[in-house]
Amino acid sequence: MAEVLIISGSPAAPSSTDALLEHAGAHLAATGHSGSLLRARELPGEALLAGDTAHPQLAAALDRVAGADAVVLGSPVYKATYTGLLKAFVDLLPMDAFAGKPVLPFLTGGSPAHVLALDYGLKPLAVTLGATHVADGRFVLSAAIDKHVDPDAGGPTLTDPKVADDIHAALAAFEAELDLRAPAARLARRHQEAAS
Repeated sequence: MAEVLIISGSPAAPSSTDALLEHAGAHLAATGHSGSLLRARELPGEALLAGDTAHPQLAAALDRVAGADAVVLGSPVYKATYTGLLKAFVDLLPMDAFAGKPVLPFLTGGSPAHVLALDYGLKPLAVTLGATHVADGRFVLSAAIDKHVDPDAGGPTLTDPKVADDIHAALAAFEAELDLRAPAARLARRHQEAAS
């Protein structure tokens, strides 16, 4: 199945965004996809701000993006858009970093007033990075997420059943896209491995 990279632009820990992304990752894993979480806040700050792509941790993070079949992109809303931390990371990516990769965007925030940041911030970012398929993402109120739940304990991360249903619908549509693209992605990966 698909190798999904889940990128969090949240600078906080614990984080509602991370809790939502961990929930999404568990859901994807339950349907046979493999997912790994890349937290931008865990990258070395000085190297990140300096754009030092030769730094081993940054180089490894960029390789993870390149090797992924698909991307789930998440951030809290800061100043009406995604975080500067996420911006610092994506600024290091090549312009075609998401080419051929379906992208599912998620934003979290404290007020419904920020819902448009999804369509005017995060989705255009994915397109700028070459995504040809940007799934219908979701803006989720932080109050609907329990950021203190251990995802391995199996507790409910999403405290509002309607929100949970909506998130699961978004994930199901994304998984359907992954299933359609999986054979082509595997074939492309085999060609890449054979060439190197």
